[in-house]
Amino acid sequence: MKILATDLDRTLLPNGEWEADDNAIKMFNSLTKEQNILVVYVTGRNLDLTEKAIKQYQVRFPDILCGDVGTSIRKYENGKWTFDEGWVAHVQRESPRWDAKVVQKALSGIDGIREQEKEHLNQFKQSYYVDHTRKDELLKQVEEKIKGTLDEVLIYSFDSLNGNGLLDVQPASATKQTALEYVAEAHNTPKQEVVFCGDSGNDIFPLTAGFCGVLVKNADEQLVANVKKAITHSPEIKAYFAQGNFKGLNGNYTSGVIEGAYHYGLLK
Repeated sequence: MKILATDLDRTLLPNGEWEADDNAIKMFNSLTKEQNILVVYVTGRNLDLTEKAIKQYQVRFPDILCGDVGTSIRKYENGKWTFDEGWVAHVQRESPRWDAKVVQKALSGIDGIREQEKEHLNQFKQSYYVDHTRKDELLKQVEEKIKGTLDEVLIYSFDSLNGNGLLDVQPASATKQTALEYVAEAHNTPKQEVVFCGDSGNDIFPLTAGFCGVLVKNADEQLVANVKKAITHSPEIKAYFAQGNFKGLNGNYTSGVIEGAYHYGLLK
């Protein structure tokens, strides 16, 4: 199975400050359909926000949606979404100590972080806005409250459009990386043959976990530095840094996704 997985915001979607190629999304849609690629969106967006993005940017529906930073998985067939209950059972089995309510209670008194709206929360995801100027201090406080007690992982990213720090606290077994590993296994595809594209902090795990990683040209500088650092310690990591000047595309957003998919031979 040919699997092309990609983050949405500022990776597949041209919703940043960098220049986008007008024809890139149409090219992505047609190439992936014509070449029978299984398309997986791996995103922090929930289902509602994903559908809004599909409508706004006219990107195709994915075959599979790993939404809510990997804490939910849905299949899209015949115009309908089907929630993957098997994923829920898998996470509950792998992270038995996880409890979102305990996280909520433990972090409620920290000045400088604020719980996100209810639509951004679920049974496996507690999300917060963070004062980015105090990031290190606040993350240390969060760790002191909960580290190692709930089978949890802390995933921090920065929204360059509005300056918000974003913190997701979720089970270690329910991340972008583990969700994509679950999808690959379900389709009998070795992870070394799966292409994953990303641009920001919460993409670091799948980009360095053994997939064929692609960083679009507009990727966050800190992410680029962290991936390069990881490669020095683990040379077997496969990561391609989109450069542009490929098929007339500039390498940003969707163009970088296409460039990376060609680099690994996923697209012919």
